[in-house]
Amino acid sequence: MSATQRRVRAAVLHGVGEPLGVEEIELAETGPHQVRVRLAASGVCHSDLSVQQGRLPFMFPTVLGHEGAGVVEEVGSAVTRVSPGDHVVLGWNPPCRRCFYCLAGQPMLCDIGLAEALGSPYGTAAGVPLIRGLGVGAFAEATLVPEGSAVPVDPKVPLEQVALVGCALATGVGAVANIARVTLGSSVVVVGCGGVGLCVVQGARLAGASQVIAVDRVAAKLALAESMGATASVDSSAGDALDQVRALTEGRGADFSFEVVGRPETIRLAYSAARRGGTTVVVGAGSDADVVPFNAMELFADAKALFGCVYGSTDPDRDFPMLVDLVARGDLDASSLVTRRIGLDDVNEAFVAMEAGEVVRSLIVFGGH
Repeated sequence: MSATQRRVRAAVLHGVGEPLGVEEIELAETGPHQVRVRLAASGVCHSDLSVQQGRLPFMFPTVLGHEGAGVVEEVGSAVTRVSPGDHVVLGWNPPCRRCFYCLAGQPMLCDIGLAEALGSPYGTAAGVPLIRGLGVGAFAEATLVPEGSAVPVDPKVPLEQVALVGCALATGVGAVANIARVTLGSSVVVVGCGGVGLCVVQGARLAGASQVIAVDRVAAKLALAESMGATASVDSSAGDALDQVRALTEGRGADFSFEVVGRPETIRLAYSAARRGGTTVVVGAGSDADVVPFNAMELFADAKALFGCVYGSTDPDRDFPMLVDLVARGDLDASSLVTRRIGLDDVNEAFVAMEAGEVVRSLIVFGGH
């Protein structure tokens, strides 16, 4: 592929606090173990905003976007898992399948795959080397990724419908199924009903929870949570949210609680909202500067399980096709997660709308698919 063919438009972030600039970049030549993908759609996730704000440390300049789907344009000489024309969902941490973590059944912790996703040849802007943002670089017309990042999926399912599988759905549903392992008839509370939180709600419904309590400050998100399976909602801006959750759970708290914001106060709320002997999963990506207060007595006396959540403990090759199938069958509602369909030039406005609580997900839609 010529240098001219490798040039694409992308949203480039040059530093913390700066707006993203849509400019022409040049992707590197496709290496032996790489795949070039033409994007159909890319979700605007809060983790992208966190990089722009400096809450998640990263390297610059970078092309953000780590949640997307598209069509394979070109594959490297050693690639066998996909071919040109295949529909793929992109994942930000491609498992190497040979390191300690992969062999221990924890591919979401694969540091070899993450190093490859962040450090392998990607592209340049005006001759300056670019970093593939959060391992994918999906805020662009096309991207170049390690072959493990491109997971083939059923081409009969529209790419716009599966664009959120690689982050929101994988993380939210995975937190329920792979980490908490929510049980039939149990009670669940979900603190934070953005894109990932709503996927937790749907995952809890699929797991057969008898009670799913959604907690948020935005009325529209609570209404959407109820449409996706929440049995009750708590407006955290109207009174003490913990008191309201306990009132709904016979004073005990929920069997399972999920925090999907990444703030000390919401992590603390989620932990308190779980019953004694219950389980709390922290899904939100917080800052290393944030500290959550616990006391030693409660950790001992309440006997709660507290789990961190990286990517919903997802194995992309196993879980992405399954999630796409659930979307295709209507068991998972991906379309309602999308509040606005936008163009690449609107990405900065999407960040503003996200921070203001106006959207669940903005979806960048690219032409040609």
